[in-house]
Order: sequence, then structure tokens, then C-alpha cells
Amino acid sequence: MRTKLPVTMILITLLSASLAGCVGNEDEASTSACTGDELKVAFDVKDDLTPESIDNPNRIASYLCDKLGMDVTIYDVDSAALAMEALRFGNADIAMNIDGGPAWVGWNAYDLEVMAADTKDDGRAFYNAHAWVLQGSEMEIALNDGDDNTDPFALLEGKTSCHTGWLKSAGMLMPMGYLIGNGYVNVQGDLSDTETLRTTISEYFDGSTGKGNPASIPVSGGLYSGYAGALECLSEGYGDVAFAKDSTVGSYCDNEDVNDNSDWCLDISQYVPLPKFGSSPSHSVMYNEEVLAEDKEQAIKDALVEMKNDEEGLAILQEVLGTDAMVATNSQEHLGTYGAALENIPGISTKYGNAFDGGNALSEIKSTITIAYYLAEDSSANANAIGMAERLENELGVNVELYDVSSEGMIIQALRFGNADIGFMEGGPAWIAWKEYDLQVLAVETTTAERDTYYNAAAWVLANSTMAQYHLDGDATTDPFAELAGKTSCHTGWLKSAGMLMPMGYMIGNGYVTPVGDTEDINSLRDTINGHFDGSTGAGNPASIPESGGLYSGYAGALECLSEGYGDVAFAKGDEFSTVHKYCDNEDSNDNSDWCLSLDQYVQLPAWGSSPSHPIMYNPETLDVRTRNAILNTMLSWNDEMWVQDYEMNGVNYTGCYNTVTNVVADIPQVQCGGEILSTVTSKGYGLAAGNSQNHLGSYSDLLSAIPGLSKYYHDEKYGITDAASETSES
Repeated sequence: MRTKLPVTMILITLLSASLAGCVGNEDEASTSACTGDELKVAFDVKDDLTPESIDNPNRIASYLCDKLGMDVTIYDVDSAALAMEALRFGNADIAMNIDGGPAWVGWNAYDLEVMAADTKDDGRAFYNAHAWVLQGSEMEIALNDGDDNTDPFALLEGKTSCHTGWLKSAGMLMPMGYLIGNGYVNVQGDLSDTETLRTTISEYFDGSTGKGNPASIPVSGGLYSGYAGALECLSEGYGDVAFAKDSTVGSYCDNEDVNDNSDWCLDISQYVPLPKFGSSPSHSVMYNEEVLAEDKEQAIKDALVEMKNDEEGLAILQEVLGTDAMVATNSQEHLGTYGAALENIPGISTKYGNAFDGGNALSEIKSTITIAYYLAEDSSANANAIGMAERLENELGVNVELYDVSSEGMIIQALRFGNADIGFMEGGPAWIAWKEYDLQVLAVETTTAERDTYYNAAAWVLANSTMAQYHLDGDATTDPFAELAGKTSCHTGWLKSAGMLMPMGYMIGNGYVTPVGDTEDINSLRDTINGHFDGSTGAGNPASIPESGGLYSGYAGALECLSEGYGDVAFAKGDEFSTVHKYCDNEDSNDNSDWCLSLDQYVQLPAWGSSPSHPIMYNPETLDVRTRNAILNTMLSWNDEMWVQDYEMNGVNYTGCYNTVTNVVADIPQVQCGGEILSTVTSKGYGLAAGNSQNHLGSYSDLLSAIPGLSKYYHDEKYGITDAASETSES
């Protein structure tokens, strides 16, 4: 979701020269078809333009007059920035020929939208930005070795880079934005100054290999400048990676006539592109949806797209706009990946934002980041949380504070009222935070070495049961879940996720179970369970809803309850990391529980849904995109770190924080090393993964929402959430 950025509304006067869209004298104008709605087109009119010039934008106005029956005029602006201002203040209806940078700022800072875009020579409205490397290089080998643990982008550190020029899209902004945003590159210097990028590039790409080559950031027209220059830089061995377009190699080194290839070209097979950084947009046609009516917008868009099918329209496209066609598009589709890269570039929003008269630059990262966290009385435990805060401070160059909380409800309150920026939470309160207060998932814990972020909840039955037979008979008319009515159920405990909430949510939500009692009282769930599972068959066993630590409690207890014949169904974990496999399918059979049956006696019914790992939550109204991306990317980079003691590498013993991707041992305190942080501040200690609320909490939410009284119980009793900000205390 894009956050609307505040804009200081300062009136400005735009010098304009309007060129009539419908040409002719006053008598002709009175009978012209162009007397309908007024349409003003913001366009940069060149100073030396004459009426006879083939690139006169007045031709666009005349054409649109004929096609739309509108009174079309050209609103003269002398820059793309002024065109955006004209849209912003309603002085123009559409703006044409807008480059990617100003278009991105217009979209993000002023909510202007894209309706159409030029196409390039290959018919696309974009080109993809890539890193090109040579066959046989470390990066190429890592790309094609089939091993997910080898990352070609991570290997770029210390190599010599070939850029097309300073602040060029495909040659610098998109690759650097991607590498910074994904945690490969740490910004070196002032986040508000674009010159910081020069230092960042030099620090990241040069020195560690000892080659001594400076990164190639050429001046315009100089050695190795432009797309050809960047590829020549790579081809001649000066650089190790060239940042260019997806079509660059083909344009210069793969022509049908080999004589058209550049003399420095290697064999085409020697050039290998790494996965694209994103798409750089062509020129946009933009509008202000608060000013332009929807039907008018659609008519204009249709006319622009149809120009390529008309002889006169095609000539205007080629001679005025320098394109063969326009395509309909929107801001997210056209500018999304480009903007995602740009927003990570230090100072780039200031550079573009300050080009707007009266406009504000896009926000920088917050100067202070606050983390809601349980601070224990044990000072050694607190050291781990403090180490996390110090590591973030060092990585992001901002103040990081810990906000002391004593409950999940206080974390929600702290995020709601802006007292904290991020908080580590459990699945249940995260669901409440998301559904009731629009808090969102930033990252999620991984629960296994395989990087899983959830486990599936399922019902386990015995092979000789009717439920198992119905599940395995291949007959769609036999429903194993319907057969659970009247059986004795084995739950892991009261209000446990996989053991109660998820199965009951599924069965209530899908009509198998009808709730009884007060729908606002969570205690009615006990009566609902007993009413559905017991009595109708005369079995006489009450449902097993054990007290914590009591008989048949927990996952092992629920499965034991089934195995010993007390119950007919056990609600526990399913699939690859299931409860059955954990307790009854160990490599050493002596490690199996003594109550286990033969493994083939257990049959899993289809999973209810996914129970999420613990997420890190944030409030999108108080934490801006750039700051949360910076936090996320830094935390994700911790996954690759582990603390080593006397670790031998290349004949040298190291003690410090070892990065398993870069093979570098950092000399930082142990409590600041990524592996140490994650092993102590996350519940499982495996690591973190990027996440979002829908993917992580969606199916879980669907199930919990069906439980009568659960939301009220969580809100009022378990987590004690109130509408008062005073419930949280200053740390």
C-alpha cells in the first residue's frame, strides 16, 4: 500500500503559452467539431518551435480535437516538474512525455496517475534493468549451479562495476536501489545526499578483491559511458559487472550483420544476465484523477491507444513523441518496480522533489526507531535485546530505542498509538492487531531449518475408523468431517491454535458444527465442543480438553489420547512436520513414545489451514515505507550470520560474526551478530523472512473469525486492549 505523503500547498504561477488545438479563424471555430469539453494538455514546447515544425505538439491537440470533439489546447511548460505542478493544481487535464523520475514523484508525492505510456522500439512500454556478467565468473557459476544457497548478487561485493553514467536509470539507480533495498549494500554516508551513492558504490564494489580498479562511473561522453560503454568496460576486462538494459548485448554484439557489432564484442555466449532488478518505464501520460472525470479519462486513453492505427496519428506519434505506439497502463504497473528501486537511493527523493515548485521531498528514514519488546529482570537476557537495538543503530545510522512492554496487548497499544514502530507478536494478537487495528506484518519468524513460516493443523484418526475410510475411498459423497459428530475428541488444551481454535473454526465456518450458547462468550465454545462430539453415539467419553500439564495435554497428549483409544480424533499438527512424525516416526525407534501405534495406523484428514509463526508487526500510518524497508532488509541480512570462535578460513583462525554468504567475519560484539540476535529474540531461533498480513495470517484469520466470542475474549480479557493510549508506559 502506498502511503499518501503530505504536501505543502504553496500557490505558484506557471508561465504558460497556450497553442490553440483547433486551428482556424473565429468563424471556422464557431462551426468546428472541437467545441465540446475543454481539454488542456501540459507539454514542454521548445523555444525554437515554428508552426511548420513536424514536432509541433499542436498537432496532438488538433488530432485529439477531431477524435474527441473536445476543445483541446496545449499548456506550455518548460519542464516535466512544471507539468506535474500543472496537473496538481488543475491547470492541465493531462501531461504528456513525462520521464520516469518526475512521474514517480508525481505519483508518490501528489497522487497523480498514469493512464498511458509510450512504447520503445521492441513494442514494450519499459525495458528491464540487468547486471551483465561473463561466462565462467563467480556470479555466473552461482546463478547456474542449481544451489539456492549461492547468490550471484551477494558475490558482487568487491568486484569492479561498470555503470552507464551518474544517476542513470538502468546503469545506476535501479541496480543500486535493488541492492540497497535487499540488504546487499549498506548506504555509506548522508541518506539525504545523492553524492552518498558515489561513496556507497566505491565502498561496496572496490577494494576487497585488491584489484585497485575504481568503479567506472563515467562522465557523459567519456570513456565507458552509456550502454555501449558499460558493456565495453565489461568486455575489455576492466570491470566484472555491467549494469545495462536487457537489450544492450543484442544491440551491440548480436546483429545479423556481424560488421554492425562493436569491435570490442566478445562471443555472444560470453554475456550472461543476472535476474532483472526491475523495469524502467517509458515516457508517461499522466493525469489527476481528482480533476479529470472518469468517462473523459477513458475517452482520452482510448484515443491515444488508437493513434497507432491511424495514418495521421502514427505520424504524430513518430514525429512529435518519438514512439510508434501508446499502450494503456496504470501507475503501479508502469512505475512500481522502478519506484521500488528509486526509493532506496539516498537523496533521490530530495533531488526530484525539490524540482517541484512548492513541493516537498519524499520522507527520509526516521531518525529514531522504537521497538516494543519485553525487557526481562534478568540483565543477561536484556543484553540480547540491547544488542539487537545497537545493531540496528549501526546498520541504519539512526537512534534505536526499546519500549518496555509486559503483554501482547501493550504491544498492540504501542503500535496503535505510535509509541513503537515495530513489535514482535504471537499469532493470536497479530490477528486482532491486523483485523481490528489495521496493523500489518513486516517480517515473520522461520520455525524450522527449512525456513518454514507456519505449520498446518489437521485431524488425525485411526486407520480402521469410518473417518479414515471415507477420506481414502475416493468417493466425493463420503465426508470424513461429517462423521466426526458424536465422536470423542482429543484437544491439546483450552483455546490452543491447532488443537482447538483452527479445527473448531473450520467446522463451524463450514457448517459441520452449530455453536450453542452466548455468541459473545468464549466459554460457550466448551459447550459447543461437548455438544457436537459427545453423546449422540452413546460413547459416554467426555471430550478431552485437558488442563495445562494434565493428562492428554499438549500435542503428545492429544495423540496419546487417540492411540490409547480414549478418543476417536486428535487435533494436532499435520503434514511434513506433523505430531505423528515427531513422536512416532523417529529414526531410532527407541525415541518414539511408548504409547505409539504402528505408523500406518494413523491417518491424517485434510489440513484445516496454516497456523502462522510469530510475526513482526508495524502500523503503516506511523511507519513510512522507506524506514520499514530499511528495517526489514537489515533484519533479513541477519539470517546469513553466525558467531564463530577460532573459525579456520584460508589458513587463518577467526573469532567474530561470520557471514555465510560473503564468507566475511565481522569484528562486532557477539550480541550484535545476526545469528545471536535471532536465536534469542525470536521464539524458535531459526531466522526471519519477509511477510505480509494476507499471506501470513489469511487462512488463520478465516478460521479464528468463525469462533463465537473469540475476538471479544482476546480483545477484552486475554490481551486487555483498550481505546486509551495511556495503557502503555514510557520505557
